[in-house]
Amino acid sequence: MTEILAPHPFTIPNYRYLWLSRLSSMVALYALLLILGWQAYNLAREDMGISASAGILGLLGLLQFIPLFILTPVTGWVADHLDRRWVARAVLVAQTVIALFLAILTLSESITLNWIYFVAVLLGICRAFLGPAISSLAPNLVPKASLPRAIALSTIAWQVGVIAGPGLAGPFYKIGPAVPYFLCAALYALATFSVFMIGPVPRSKIDRSQGPMRQVLDGLAYVWSNKLVLGAITLDLFVMFLAGATAMIPVFAKDILGEGEIGLSLLAASPAVGAVIVAITFSFAPLSKNVGNLMLAAMVVFGIGTIGFGLSKVLWLSMLCLAICGAADMFGVYVRSSLIQLHTPDDRRGRVNAVSQLTISASNELGDALTGGLAVIFGPIAAIVGGGAAAIAITGLWSRIFPQLGAAKTFESPAEVLAMEAESRAD
Repeated sequence: MTEILAPHPFTIPNYRYLWLSRLSSMVALYALLLILGWQAYNLAREDMGISASAGILGLLGLLQFIPLFILTPVTGWVADHLDRRWVARAVLVAQTVIALFLAILTLSESITLNWIYFVAVLLGICRAFLGPAISSLAPNLVPKASLPRAIALSTIAWQVGVIAGPGLAGPFYKIGPAVPYFLCAALYALATFSVFMIGPVPRSKIDRSQGPMRQVLDGLAYVWSNKLVLGAITLDLFVMFLAGATAMIPVFAKDILGEGEIGLSLLAASPAVGAVIVAITFSFAPLSKNVGNLMLAAMVVFGIGTIGFGLSKVLWLSMLCLAICGAADMFGVYVRSSLIQLHTPDDRRGRVNAVSQLTISASNELGDALTGGLAVIFGPIAAIVGGGAAAIAITGLWSRIFPQLGAAKTFESPAEVLAMEAESRAD
């Protein structure tokens, strides 16, 4: 009955503005990151070999992760104590300026590896503050019963960005190297405007009796004590850390598959195609049963898809394997995000989302650095295949270390399940 009465998130104006902001900012981010990586790889390849240049792509991920790692305690506290809308607005304005700066550097032919490294650090700082603020806004905008569907819709916006960003970046780059950056600036400006349109947001009362450091530690302690949340967060951390295939896409596009900018865009967008299919499915029919075991199975499929991508020698098969990876990852993201949002009190949500973002970034950016380093030593193909096999192994291990994952049948907390059962018996 709850699902029938729950309003669709798009009927809520504030959520529609949040969704539009997320969509436009994600298109901008992934277009920007793809072109940044493409420029870095080509600049490095002029002086280095293929394997050494692959290591540069890993370094870009590391440079984005370091500020995120350092700032996570601060960004979570900020998201819990300041107006989350203003945090998002400030960051989106900064990202608009960064995109314009890159466009000017490219137009003037002044872009260098050192400038790219500097921008990677700035993007890491922006993402550190934006993630917890945006992720913590949605539960304040929709009723609790609508939240799983809202999470699926937000993930659609994210994954459409992963598709459209690279899909636009390659063709626009062929028109002119600076054109994608101007497009990104316009999209970031739209995202900023959309967040300004979000009206006042209700918030739960914040406990200000403790000092900031104690509040930061309290958020970390909550994650540690809730084994279901801890298991879901760390599973994603290690699986994505070990199986970081996307960082090597420029290498595979140029030197293994022999494709140019169009092939680069197709490969970069492929994971999101699979992810969007899954997200759209969940937006119409939210998952409600056996959620933990399905998440574990999805991580195994992710590892298999990664191995397939590493071994493929043709474009269409590489795209298919990446699409499978994206679908499996989306399955895991949906379950993990729903569990975290529904099992975390609002007054701690910013700090918990900051920890979640840190682990996601650690898995992505540090995973890129790991894969890049392994590619230098063993070659890109061996690095990708080995990472996929390791992801399968870690999923099996986590199912034993955290039995709470397999035991999670629904998104509700045990207390909520007991209450609903008691209400049913009373009826």
